[in-house]
Amino acid sequence: MRTVTRRITLRRAELEGSVCAVPEELAEALGGQGPVMVVLEHRIKGVTPMREVFEATLEQDVEWQLTGIAWPTGIQSGMFVTISWQQGRDAVVMRTKVLEDPLRIDGVNYYHEYDPKAVTRDFDPRPSNRGQVLKAIRKLGRVFDDGSAVFPEEFLAKRAGLGRGQKGAFLLKNAVDQLIREGYITRVAGSVDAAGHPSYPLVDGEEPVDLLFYAPLVDPAPHPSEPDDEDGEHADRREHWVKGFVRKLPPGAQPSEKQMAAYLRAVENDQIDEDALAPGYTFVKKHHRHG
Repeated sequence: MRTVTRRITLRRAELEGSVCAVPEELAEALGGQGPVMVVLEHRIKGVTPMREVFEATLEQDVEWQLTGIAWPTGIQSGMFVTISWQQGRDAVVMRTKVLEDPLRIDGVNYYHEYDPKAVTRDFDPRPSNRGQVLKAIRKLGRVFDDGSAVFPEEFLAKRAGLGRGQKGAFLLKNAVDQLIREGYITRVAGSVDAAGHPSYPLVDGEEPVDLLFYAPLVDPAPHPSEPDDEDGEHADRREHWVKGFVRKLPPGAQPSEKQMAAYLRAVENDQIDEDALAPGYTFVKKHHRHG
């Protein structure tokens, strides 16, 4: 009996468009049928089981997709979904898989398995100068398997959309400085090849350049039973004070003396655990974040 099982990554456009991409093999098997019954099996916040049934339509846009899927709240961009179909059965079944240890990524809780690269790429900031710069780094830069990304700083003037001339340069500098101050990005030495593709660390024979390195802030997510005022994709976008935290550094980098001094002061004031700063991480002191 023929069976098709594939794991796909949900993208923001699919969630917003109420669609789901399907493998060509499944599209061929379903071709010629009328409406397709889709069963979504999911655990809300990784705990409460839910089962929803949709009457979907198989359509071909750039790729084959099922339309008419009203994704429930809690299905995040970048999450993995396993699609299964068995010949002779009525429905296509979609399942998410719960993470053993839920994670919070840059303020967004993930209770299910996800693709770090897709989470980085699908970043959707609120309109702001710093948001446009961070979006350019995450969407246009080279993204690594852990979700970190690098982008040549000299290319930002053309790609961040903050304008040209002295005003554009002023806005760009302020946005980059703010992101560095808030711990979102770090300036590192890297290189680009003849096509402009960045490399980090620097590769011999390529042109040396300054790169901006982004690493996602990954923390344990609170248990679903605990109150969580920050839960939600846009929860970190209000102006607020951020307490000191540790953040991943580029490979081979070390925290500066200034960062180490700030960390030791935070430990002395019981603001952070003394064993919180693992190798390969730095400390970002308390600061005001502008949404």
